Amino acid sequence: MRAAPGAAFRSIALALPAAEEVEHMGSPAFRVSGKIFAQLAELETAGLVKLSLAEQDACLATDPERFWVPAHWSKFGWTYVRLTRADPAELSRLLEMSWRLIAPKRLAATLPAAKRG
Repeated sequence: MRAAPGAAFRSIALALPAAEEVEHMGSPAFRVSGKIFAQLAELETAGLVKLSLAEQDACLATDPERFWVPAHWSKFGWTYVRLTRADPAELSRLLEMSWRLIAPKRLAATLPAAKRG
């Protein structure tokens, strides 16, 4: 039996330093130092991450069926990813980028840069 789409997202998010899961507006949200860096949405079939605007643009250009942005959040880097169309390596990369944008600089410095490959 295949795991629920949100299971990998949740597992990866919670493996990041000082990450915790706290409900936000009825959905599971992941925080670092009290600030949200990711959230599960659409019955845990989509994840929300914060990206740089350049990374957001690159994701949207790559696959608009996998990535989308609500109009009112577009200028802030918040981006949805359809979990059924993302593999664990991609989710790990996206969640780490989001976490790094939100985590305090000292904490972010404790996490080695992800290997690109």
